[in-house]
Amino acid sequence: MPDVRLGSSQGKWILLTTVLGSSMAMLDSTVVNVALPTIGRDLDASLAALQWTVNAYMVTLAGLILLGGSLGDRYGRRRVFVLGVVWFAAASLLCGLAPDPVVLIAARALQGVGGALLTPGSLALIQASFHPDDRSRAVGLWSGFGGVGAAVGPFLGGWLVDGPGWRWVFLLNVPLALLCAPIAVRHVPESASGPGKGRFDVLGAGLGALALALLTYALIEAGGGGRGVAVSAVLGLAAAVAFVYVEKHRADPMLPPGIFASRRFTAVNLVTLCVYAAFGGFFFLTALQLQVVSGYSPLQAGTALLPTTVLMLLFSARSGALADRTGPRLPLTVGPLLCAAAMLLMLRVGVDADYLTDVLPALLVMGAGMVTLVAPLTATVLASVDTARAGLASGINNAAARAAGLVAVAALPLLTGMGPEAYRSPVAFDAAFSRAMPICAGVLLLGAVLAFTLIRRPPPGCRHPDCRTFCNVAAPPLESGRRT
Repeated sequence: MPDVRLGSSQGKWILLTTVLGSSMAMLDSTVVNVALPTIGRDLDASLAALQWTVNAYMVTLAGLILLGGSLGDRYGRRRVFVLGVVWFAAASLLCGLAPDPVVLIAARALQGVGGALLTPGSLALIQASFHPDDRSRAVGLWSGFGGVGAAVGPFLGGWLVDGPGWRWVFLLNVPLALLCAPIAVRHVPESASGPGKGRFDVLGAGLGALALALLTYALIEAGGGGRGVAVSAVLGLAAAVAFVYVEKHRADPMLPPGIFASRRFTAVNLVTLCVYAAFGGFFFLTALQLQVVSGYSPLQAGTALLPTTVLMLLFSARSGALADRTGPRLPLTVGPLLCAAAMLLMLRVGVDADYLTDVLPALLVMGAGMVTLVAPLTATVLASVDTARAGLASGINNAAARAAGLVAVAALPLLTGMGPEAYRSPVAFDAAFSRAMPICAGVLLLGAVLAFTLIRRPPPGCRHPDCRTFCNVAAPPLESGRRT
């Protein structure tokens, strides 16, 4: 039984290294969007290249995150966590030194592999190391510190872009890793679930990532037409069909189809797809809109986005407690509706937008909607399956959220008619942004309808403090545990 106490020096070191590790991945998901216009100008990149700067990371992370959790369970959570930290730092260094968009995109894909190794391990190390009496408090502190990191991420990104330059958005991960990895090796006890039975579902993970990559490529490049787009779309669909076939017939699948026998689990994942698709498109386009159209500097744009994560940090715990009493149906219906209203309010943000009267009201409503729905969403996922499958359920939900975000970033420019150079023209980008926000609002409205229609029975009270204080906007929190 794990016996490390939170108040001990070892306990403090464990908490520090897990916070540092998770913060690397969290910061990267919040600071990169702010840097995109500057990256585009510096590397002479097209809009498609900027989309891939976001999505290359998301493709490998979403495709491999379940496999990363299983690797930690099998071969040692500390070992895989440290490997992920070092891998992530090396890929970040390559991102920071990238001479052109092609190298940057390849490095971002490698970053996603590192993220898939370290992200599941961060929380797993806490739950595998601390004494049961201290575990909940340790997880709550981990979530709270991570929330602070996510909240300051956009501000930090803007400051780095305006100051030392956009490359430091990535290079910042290197000193964090140099601090994190040695602490983990020295102070964190190794833990594993043992070799178990069966084999790793490498084929399933590969097919899933390949399907995401090919379909994303087809969406991003569809504006240019050509046979390559059609071939990519067909191959992507074929890979998706093969993925479903393999998972259905494999003895030890990465994503066992039987978990979707729970109607509530299936329903809440459909809501997740809608919610995080809208979030992904919103934060990608808003960071560009504020700089390209409204004339904000990167620092101003990053600071402007702070209210959403600050509200989540301050009020998620209360929202989670309220949802325990009311059940998930109400918050999962009202939350998306509030976020949809916020996206319609963003239509006021144009040339020379005033922050207090145009930008802030929309972001406050957005933050209120996210506070309302994020904690109940994760709690409902964990309550919809047996306790033994909580880690698997959470991993699937996290991967679904990230996949939804990358599809939105790929599809919205196509749906709104953004050309390759749209982000260089305030008029063209503003027109496309005005078409994108109603689309995002419509997707959220669909999520609200699904929640109201399909989610009925309230789950038991959420006993997961990470659900209530997690403040990253890119994906729900991961619950550790055996994933197969």
